[in-house]
Parts: sequence; structure tokens; C-alpha cells
Amino acid sequence: MNAPKRGFSRRELLIRSGVVGAAGLSLPAILAACGGDDGGGGGADELFVENWPYYIDPTEDGATGTIDRFVAASGVKTTYSEAYNDNLEYFAKIQPLLGTGKTIDPDIIMPTQWMAGRLRKLGWLEKLPVDKVPNAKNLEDAFKNPPSDPTGEYSLPWQAGTAGIAYNIDVTGRELKSVADLFAPEFKGKIGMLTEMRDTIGLLLLGLGINPSTVTSFNDAAPAFEQLEKAKADGQIRAFTGNDYMDDLSLGNFAACVGWSGDILQLQADNPSARFVIPEEGGTLWWDTMVVPKGAKNTAAAAKFMDYVYDPVQAAQITAWVQYMSPVKGVREELAKIDPELADDPLLFPDDATRARLYAFADLSDDVEAEFEEAFSAITGA
Repeated sequence: MNAPKRGFSRRELLIRSGVVGAAGLSLPAILAACGGDDGGGGGADELFVENWPYYIDPTEDGATGTIDRFVAASGVKTTYSEAYNDNLEYFAKIQPLLGTGKTIDPDIIMPTQWMAGRLRKLGWLEKLPVDKVPNAKNLEDAFKNPPSDPTGEYSLPWQAGTAGIAYNIDVTGRELKSVADLFAPEFKGKIGMLTEMRDTIGLLLLGLGINPSTVTSFNDAAPAFEQLEKAKADGQIRAFTGNDYMDDLSLGNFAACVGWSGDILQLQADNPSARFVIPEEGGTLWWDTMVVPKGAKNTAAAAKFMDYVYDPVQAAQITAWVQYMSPVKGVREELAKIDPELADDPLLFPDDATRARLYAFADLSDDVEAEFEEAFSAITGA
């Protein structure tokens, strides 16, 4: 029996429910498995996981979700919260505590890799007890030792996605294959760019032959900012959007835009004209990670959970529902047993040649990050 699937991507659900953005509202619900809601104490017997909304398979429609399966298998009393709404908002929430040597309640949180890098550099993370996570050996090679965690000691990826070119073939009249297509005169006024700086600038850098994982200063990325500013001034860009680009794409307001792989996978079910391509120059790779905050009480239980979700059988259940790329080796073979169609989807399982063209954005210092964000906001009008 197929695992349950969500109707929209995590990012779209966040946008449509109004919880994305630095000023996003926290979700009030904390979902507690095994009847408890106390994340403290116990070491190996209790656990508090704080994740993004709609980012794990639930118990519904006769299927048992990952949290309930983990509780049954481990006996660990687990509190699962969906209160991680936005990287910057969450950072502001934990800074007064971790920044003053205090602790936070969750034992595992799920920041995007660049935020995980910031937390690591601030000294706000514990090293992972990898000796108690034997299934960490299943980590896909593409995710090992990223710029945000060069030694791989502080994070394990949760789910991943790519940014590339999304387009409506009914509007373009042809297949697109290059970042240069976003600047084709025939699409003037029908191009969308994301308000997510790393994905938009990262893709433009690749189009210019610059590896976004190697930028260390604003000057390194200046050509992409200049190209974006000119495209806006020339009227090439219709709008900078969040996940609402999917509506514009379906309606034909956008011929093409920077988009996310998982979104288009979902959109194609209702609109076969929607296409997604990783450009020939490459695409950006992002992922959300599992990290243990400094001073977490239940690191042994955290290790049990990480080991459990890195079992390919369990990871495949998560992939079948969230429909993003899994960082766990062996998932494709397990997914084929429950959803053969998904197991053959190249957006979930790019081949080795495609993987070699996916690049994570560099781990920027705080001052360089501020330069990037200021310049990007000036162009987007945010």
C-alpha cells in the first residue's frame, strides 16, 4: 500500500498558510507521540524533535507515520513539533537563549544547511554522537562534508531539493535548457525570480560560469547581481515571488521562472504543461538538516532517531510522502516497493551526471551575508 502523499509541497503550504518569512507566525500545535509533551530529561528515553510543517509522513488513512513507528520500535517517548517555520524567525527565537549559554527544549532541530552553518560557527551546536548512529553510513556522497559543516560532525541532512528553471511549455512553445533562456527577449515581461536569494543568485552565478559554492565576497557574486538588476530595469522580470510562482506558471503569466523541483513534481499532477529542468550549467542544491542544539538533554535519544530515519526502509516512507530528494542511500530501491512511479522520477533521483551539476551555496560570513541580502533586497524591493 502506498504511503500517504501531501497535496502541496512544504514550501507552498508554508506560503499559503502564511507562516513563511521573517515575521511568520508560529504554529501552535505540538504533536506528541506516546502521550507526552515534555521534552526534558531522560537521556535515551525521551526526545523532542522540532521540524518544519508538513515535512514528515503522518499517521493517517490507515498508514502509521514515522514518529509513531519510531516510538513503537524504540520505546522513546517522543514529542514532535512543527514550530520551525522560517530560518531567520527561528534564529531570532533561540538567540536570546543559546546566545547567553542557556538551552532550548528541542533535542533535534531542522535548519536549512546555511543556517546550520551559522549555528555551528556560533558554537550553538553539539557534535553528533555518530558512533551511536551506525546508519549514518547511508549518507549519500553528494551531501558529505558541505561548506556549512566541513567535517560532517554537526549535521545530518533531512531532505533536499534543487532550484532550476520551471516553465510552462504552452507559453514558451519550446523546451528550455539554459539559464540564458530566462533572459531571452521573447519572454520579456514573463519571467519570474524567487525571493529566496541563494536560489536566484546561485542559479544566475551558474549561468555566468561561477560556482556558487566558492564565493567568499560580494565582489565574487557581483556579476549575478548586476545581471539581475539589469533584467529588472529592462522589464524582463515580471515579478519576484515566493511559492506563488506556481500560480503564475499555471496561468501562463510566467513563461519561465526560477523554481523548486518538489513543487513542479506536485504541480504536474494537475498541470502537465508545467516543466522543470536543471539547466545545462547546473542547479542549486539545498537541504534541511538535523542538528542537536548546545546543551540538549537527550542526545542518546536523538542518536536513536537519526539512526532510525537513516534506515532506507524508513527513509523511503518519508520520501513517498514529502516527495523531496532523500539523502539516504538505498531509498530508491525501497521506494520502488511502495510507489514505483516515484522511484523512477528523475527529480527525486537524478543520475550521477546530474548530481555532479548540483551546487550548494557557499557558507557566507555574517558581514558578507548582510551585503548579499542588502543588495538583493534593493533589487527585489523587499
